[in-house]
Amino acid sequence: MKQSLKIIFSLFFLFSLANSSYGDEKKKDINSHSLNFYSGVFDYSDDGQKAVLFGFQHENEDLVRDSFLGTISPVTGFMITENNAAYGYTGVKAFYNLGQINFTPSFTPGLYRQGDGKDLGHTVEFKTELQFSLDVSSNSELGFSYNHISNASLGEKNPGANSYMFNFIKQF
Repeated sequence: MKQSLKIIFSLFFLFSLANSSYGDEKKKDINSHSLNFYSGVFDYSDDGQKAVLFGFQHENEDLVRDSFLGTISPVTGFMITENNAAYGYTGVKAFYNLGQINFTPSFTPGLYRQGDGKDLGHTVEFKTELQFSLDVSSNSELGFSYNHISNASLGEKNPGANSYMFNFIKQF
């Protein structure tokens, strides 16, 4: 788990350096809001606990800020699995335009409810995510994302969960 976090933060750092080489002419035309609808497999690496998941995420582009990490904005979302495990979250994501591909890493603390799904060890969990998407029109993207949810050892146990999703992002 610590190794995967190191990889995620290393990729985030490398892409933030790569983003500095692109000028303002490469920045995405930002609309007011975007919704990300996604579906995939929750905890795909645990055969006994893997489950289909569905979710959505909202981003208010009016709150976008340019920082030394790139273009960042707050996000809020919710996901649920076929086993009624649920995770509601809010946090921050960064946006990097790499030509035809958009890269959006995010960090979102949230609240987890086990339902009939996996016991992650605590109500408070932290989700780190890497998303790659491709513009399919001026206001739509198709993407793929990977995330890791962990309680950062807040609970007595911290098994974590690794998930992958297919995304449809619509700006309006």
